[in-house]
Amino acid sequence: MRIDIITVSPELMKSPFEHSILKRAQEKGKVEIHFHDLREYAINKYGKIDDYQFGGGAGMVLMMEPIDKCLSQLMQKRKYDEVIYMTPDAPSLNQQMANSLSAKENLIILTGHYKGVDQRVRDKFVTKEVSIGDYVLSGGELAAVVLCDAVIRLIPGVLGDETSALTDSFQDNLLAPPVYTRPADYKGMKVPDILLSGNFPKIDEWRHEQALKRTRLIRPDLLEEESLDE
Repeated sequence: MRIDIITVSPELMKSPFEHSILKRAQEKGKVEIHFHDLREYAINKYGKIDDYQFGGGAGMVLMMEPIDKCLSQLMQKRKYDEVIYMTPDAPSLNQQMANSLSAKENLIILTGHYKGVDQRVRDKFVTKEVSIGDYVLSGGELAAVVLCDAVIRLIPGVLGDETSALTDSFQDNLLAPPVYTRPADYKGMKVPDILLSGNFPKIDEWRHEQALKRTRLIRPDLLEEESLDE
């Protein structure tokens, strides 16, 4: 997979990709990450990429021309499966969306800034809009990192244990069950006996029951969504 990220703050984004799973995914050749500084496509020598919004109002808007130049240059070189715009006024990222994107080959992620981008960018180029929650950040850079992490870890071969991602919360519309490690008894706090029994069918049954219990308590809406799907 190749991911091209268009941003006004590339330095803000680079660190997460230099550590842990995201770093290893690149070292294994599973993903390529390329940053594109929007200011390199500015309309003048002063680095202008934004302007006041028509109709008045506070906040600057990223101009269409620099974004058009950057996107057009990228699209001349290869075909992209999605051009994704990170914005709070969009469908929220979920596990199903991450699963779908992990199967793609080439992605562009455009990060908003200030009051966002000229609507004509969204109309002409953007094929998918993604939010990471009902709140506003200073820019789309951190949201783009969240999206990349959620997607890249699902690419086959990225995680050491191929089944690990399949047992994460939300994969089956359930929250993950509780997990424990050694020691089995710490200051009187004991691991449930079933997990020490070696009876794996019973362990799987217990985990499913616990996942249902936690989901009903914390995120009952997930179970409602599953019922609607059926």
